[in-house]
Amino acid sequence: MAPTLATRAPSGAAPTSRRAGNIGLWLVMLAQLMLVLDSTVVNVALPHIATDLHFSSSALSWVLNGYALAFGGLLLLGGRIGDVLGRRRTFLVGVAAFTLFSLLGGLATSPLLLVIARALQGLGAAFAAPSVLALITTSAPEEGARNRALALFSAIASMGGALGLILGGILTDTTNWRWTLFINVPIGALILIAVPRLVPETPRRPGRFDVLGAVTATGGAVAIVWALIQAPDYGWFSPRTLGGFIVGAVLLAALAYTERRVAHPLLRPQLLRSPSRVSALAAMAATYGGMLAMFFLMVQYLEDQLHFSPLVTGLAFLPMPLSIFAMSRIIPRMVERIGAVRLVIIGAALRVVAFLPLTQLGANTSFALVVVALLCTGISAGMTFMPLTTLALRDVEPEHAGSASGLFQTMQQLGGAVGLAIVASTFAAFAVPGDFVIGGRAGFWSATILSVVALAAVVGLAARRHRETA
Repeated sequence: MAPTLATRAPSGAAPTSRRAGNIGLWLVMLAQLMLVLDSTVVNVALPHIATDLHFSSSALSWVLNGYALAFGGLLLLGGRIGDVLGRRRTFLVGVAAFTLFSLLGGLATSPLLLVIARALQGLGAAFAAPSVLALITTSAPEEGARNRALALFSAIASMGGALGLILGGILTDTTNWRWTLFINVPIGALILIAVPRLVPETPRRPGRFDVLGAVTATGGAVAIVWALIQAPDYGWFSPRTLGGFIVGAVLLAALAYTERRVAHPLLRPQLLRSPSRVSALAAMAATYGGMLAMFFLMVQYLEDQLHFSPLVTGLAFLPMPLSIFAMSRIIPRMVERIGAVRLVIIGAALRVVAFLPLTQLGANTSFALVVVALLCTGISAGMTFMPLTTLALRDVEPEHAGSASGLFQTMQQLGGAVGLAIVASTFAAFAVPGDFVIGGRAGFWSATILSVVALAAVVGLAARRHRETA
C-alpha cells in the first residue's frame, strides 16, 4: 500500500485528492533520490573527467568534495529556512538551484567551473533535502502511512549511493561523463512543474530569523567537513587540518552559547536533550560513514584489482539497492511487531558480519564473496535506516520538523565525511603502489570498526530506552 500525503491544505494550495497526494509524495521522493544519487554518481566517471578537463590528481577529489562540503555544511540552514518560509517553497527553490547547476556542471569547460557548479549543486541540495523529510513527517495523515513513507524515504537514502554508482557506470560507458549531470535536468524540471500542483504548502512560522545561529552553525559544519576532506591529503595533524577543526569547534561552541539565548534558535537545544535521539544520530553517522567508506574501497577493488569497466563496476553493486528496496516493503510491519530498536540492533550486527570478510579480500578472492557482502550490507541498511529515522524524529513538534530533519541529515553527511576521511587516510597509510590488497584490507578494517561504533551506539540506545520504560 502506497504512503499517502495528508489531504488537508489551505485554500489555493495544491489539489487535495488522495491520488494527487500519492503522486506528489512520489515526486518528492524522486527529488530525494536525485539529491542522494549525486553524492556518488560521478565516482566511476572521475578518470574520464580528469582526461577531458585536464584535472590534476589532487584537484580531482573536489568534484566529489565540493558537493559534499556545501551539502553537509548548509543542511541546518536549509532546514531552518524551510520552517520559517514554508517547506514546499524552500524545497522548490533548492530543486531549481540543483537543476540549474547540474546543467551548468555538465557544460563545464574547465576544472574550476565544474567544481563551482558541484558546490552550488550542494547548496541547492541542502535547501531541498530537509524539506523532503519534513513534508513527509508533517503531512502523513496517520502513523501507519507515516511509517510507510519513512520506509520509502530511508530506502532511497540508503540505496541511493549504490544506485548512483550503477547509473554513473551506465551513463559513462554508454554516453559520456557529462550525462551524469545532465540526467538531473529533466527530472528537476518535472518536479518543479508538478509538485506545486500536487503538494500543499506548510504553514509559515512567525518569528525572527536567527542570523548568528545560521552563521555559526553553517561555518562550524563547513569548517569541520573541510578539515575532514583535507585530512587524507595533508595529514590529520597538519596545520590545515587542525586549524579547520579548531575553527569548527570554536564556531560550534559559539552556536551552543547563542542558541540558549535567542527566541527563535536555528538549532533548538531541546533536540539534543534526549539521550535516545543523540544515540540515534550517532548511530546514523557511523552507519552512513561505514557505507560510504565501503563504496570508496569497493570501487577501487573492482576497477583496479579485478579490472572491471565502469559499467560492470556499477552493476556489481546491484544486489545492494535490490535488497534495500525489498526490505523497505516489509520494514514498517516489522517495526510494529519487533520494535524499531531491536531491528536497528539486528541490522547493525549484520553489517559488522558483512564487513568482516572484506578485510580479507585478495587477488584470488571469489567474486561471490563480494556479492554476498553487498547483499548483506543492503539488508542491514534496509533494517536500520527507517527505524533510526523514526527514532531521531520521534516527539519533534511539527513546527520544528525542518530543523530536526536538517540536524538528522547533517549528522548523516558529517558521518559520511568522517568515515570517508578515516578510511581514505588508513588506505593511503598502508597502500603499496600498484597493489590494492594491503591498503584495501586496512581500509576495510577501519570501515568495520565504524560499523562496530554504530552497533555500540544502538546498544546504548536500547539500554537507555529500557531504563526509560522500566
